[in-house]
Amino acid sequence: MFQRRRDLFSGLRLVFIDTTSIYFEGRGGETIGNRGYSKDHRPDLRQMIVVVVMDDEGRPVCCEMLPGNTADIKTLLPIVDRLRQRFDIRDVCVVADRGMISEKTIAELTDLGIHYILGARLRNVKEIRETVLSRGGRYREVHGSRQHSKSPSPLKVKQVFVEERRYIVCHNDEQARKDQHDREAILEKLREQLQQSGTSLVGNKGYRKYLTAAKGGAYAIDEAKVRRDARFDGKWVLRTDTELPAKEVALRYKDLQLVEDAFRTAKSILETRPIFHKCDDTIRGHVFCSFLALVLLKELQSRLESRGWRVEWQQLRDDLDELQELTLPLGEKTFVIRTPPVGEAGRALQAVGVTLGSSVRLLD
Repeated sequence: MFQRRRDLFSGLRLVFIDTTSIYFEGRGGETIGNRGYSKDHRPDLRQMIVVVVMDDEGRPVCCEMLPGNTADIKTLLPIVDRLRQRFDIRDVCVVADRGMISEKTIAELTDLGIHYILGARLRNVKEIRETVLSRGGRYREVHGSRQHSKSPSPLKVKQVFVEERRYIVCHNDEQARKDQHDREAILEKLREQLQQSGTSLVGNKGYRKYLTAAKGGAYAIDEAKVRRDARFDGKWVLRTDTELPAKEVALRYKDLQLVEDAFRTAKSILETRPIFHKCDDTIRGHVFCSFLALVLLKELQSRLESRGWRVEWQQLRDDLDELQELTLPLGEKTFVIRTPPVGEAGRALQAVGVTLGSSVRLLD
């Protein structure tokens, strides 16, 4: 399908890669089902890791299925290498989330001649925490396309170089206010609990990061830790080797939500779960059918949008369910009577070029 869409000027210059976990109700296959970090909060069940690759127009390109204990950071390089070979691509820029970045990964991407826009871990990387976020410089507002304008607060970006390494610092005022509000709510509850019994709070990671041990085995709020945490409000940092303007780097990373939306669609709208299969081949077939459905759904949405139509998926499904045919014998003849398309069904049929023909026809 990729080759059919491809022309002299098209390719995969920019690909978005992300992963999700899908758990099994049964045993989970011979080799693909393993316990690992569950993004569905079901560590008690075996799972698989699904990797989806999308192009910069939001079209699904391919999917990969890996054992459930595969770490994100181990998936990136092999998949990018297979992408280049499978689709005969020379120039690729990978956009991936924070879990896939490491110095080793970046070095290997550079050796392979693959450009990257990667999310960075603010709190865990010393260079970012102490150097990048401490650099001065003016933020510039970014006003993106419609898909980036959900928040009334504009995104602000600035670039920082540390030797030859290029970072893009992003800041959103609305997210900063939310982060501050969430922290104040935690601190308020923490102060209440500390007055009663502070020892029960140590096991809660959200509370523990603000605590310090006091005299007599008690705990107290560490105000220095609170101030340090406030430095990260509304911020995230990207690392890239591209020459794209800082605005474009930030917006392309924001486009990773396309993949996240794809995962939500597959899991909920397309009802990929539950999976009861026991064999690797049937599990892969099950997930791949969901991926093909995702491709068709994206194509249908694109055709509807090209006509200026915005259709809610559940409403479209309901309207298509109303489209029925009845076989009616009348004497020596048999007729087929079709109900008219209602609501969004008519638009969908027009968008894909399907002509239903006469609502009443004689059955030979």
